[in-house]
Formats: sequence, C-alpha cells, structure tokens
Amino acid sequence: MPKPHISIVGTGYFGLCTAVTLASKDYKVLVYDCDQKRTSLINKGISPFHEPGLQELLQKAVKEGRLKGVPESQEAVLNTHITFITVGTPSKPSGTIDLQYVKTSAREIGEALKKKKTYHLIVVKSTVTPGTTEKIVKPNIENASNKRFGVDFGLCMNPEFLREGSAIYDALNPDRIVIGEYDKKSGDVLEALYRGFYPKKGQ
Repeated sequence: MPKPHISIVGTGYFGLCTAVTLASKDYKVLVYDCDQKRTSLINKGISPFHEPGLQELLQKAVKEGRLKGVPESQEAVLNTHITFITVGTPSKPSGTIDLQYVKTSAREIGEALKKKKTYHLIVVKSTVTPGTTEKIVKPNIENASNKRFGVDFGLCMNPEFLREGSAIYDALNPDRIVIGEYDKKSGDVLEALYRGFYPKKGQ
C-alpha cells in the first residue's frame, strides 16, 4: 500500500520537527507557513531554529526531494492526503491562548477542500484547549468547503509530546501516541499512518 502524502501547516517547532521525521521515513511532505522567509530557508535545507539533529535531517530530506516548502496552503492540501495543523497558539496578556492562526488555517484548508474530490484527513496537533477542534476547526472547515465532515473529510486530535533539545529523538521514539478521533474512519486513517511510521512498535 503506498504511503500517504502529508502536508504540514505551520513550520514552528512542532511542525518542522514533525515534517522532517516523517520525511526521514520516506514520506513525501509539503510544508506551508505564512512566513515566506521561513519557507525559503527550509527549501535551502536551512533550519530557522536550532534543535539537535534537525538540520541534518532537513538537509537530507530537501536534497532527496522528500520535503518541500510551498507558497500557498491550498497547494499543500490539494497535493496530499493528510494535513497536520501545527500553527502557533501564543498566550494572550489575559493568560488565554490566541486561536487566530488555528482559525485561519481551518478556513484555508476548507477553501482548498472545495476543489478536492477525494477524502482528506485533518489532524490538529497545535496546543489548544478542549473543545477547540469541535467548536472552531470543524465548523470553519465545513463552512469554507461546503463539504461534509465524516464523508468528505475526517478530523482528529493528536497532541504532541516533544521536548526541546530532544524533539527529534522523541518524535522517532515516542512512549505514547494519543489519537482523538471524531469518527472511526478518521482514527483508522491516522492510526494506519503511525503504524506505517513505527512498524516495530507493535500494539
């Protein structure tokens, strides 16, 4: 069975580390970031921040054509099967998290799905509060795409447990993978991705 193509929306810490580790296992990965300078660096094989092991994996993935930064989120979504939302959720002065980037990403993904005829899975990996995926991500995608959740697209939550300084190791050797599924098909698609990524992890 061919490996799914993956898109990553947001190339901050979690996003880029996720992208390069997927690419290191021969997955085709497209990354999009609203910061085009960051995308340009990535396409040159230059990491925009330091993390042990990241630079080497990034250079190799770009050189071998397994990872590429694209200028529009629509291009990323239309040319892949699964999209991870890994945009930042900075804290507001009040202490709550700012979800503007999550909302924008959901709308842009929805607009891309308008043009897509095949099933697509969206996975929320950004750090968000409980209920965000159901109350913000899902309706924004549905409204922008005019597509039906559970039929035309799937939705999962997949929290990240990467530690700064050992993120690459953690991504390649997780002690747990948490999948929150909105329907069985969504969960099965994401589980299949991880079973392919970690073939020796068993159950």
